[in-house]
Amino acid sequence: LAIEVAADGITVNTLLPGRIDTPRIAQLDAARAAQTGGAPAEARAASEKTIPVGRVGTPEEFGAVAAFLASPVASYVTGSLVRIDGGAVRAI
Repeated sequence: LAIEVAADGITVNTLLPGRIDTPRIAQLDAARAAQTGGAPAEARAASEKTIPVGRVGTPEEFGAVAAFLASPVASYVTGSLVRIDGGAVRAI
């Protein structure tokens, strides 16, 4: 799609979020805690240990990347897959 509409000035990119601090992540942490008999905070801490930056992302961080890609300054960025995952995926 990015190739088809690029000449019309339309950009098409994909955002690939990792663990972003949302109510859904809280639900997943609570479910994991229920499975293991621990506390949700322990499940979250275990999850954060797998993320190179050591924490989950914020909705604001995700939104900033989305806003950048939707802005005129990103008009030359198209057909990209942009990970917002704190380095969790260790491949290019």
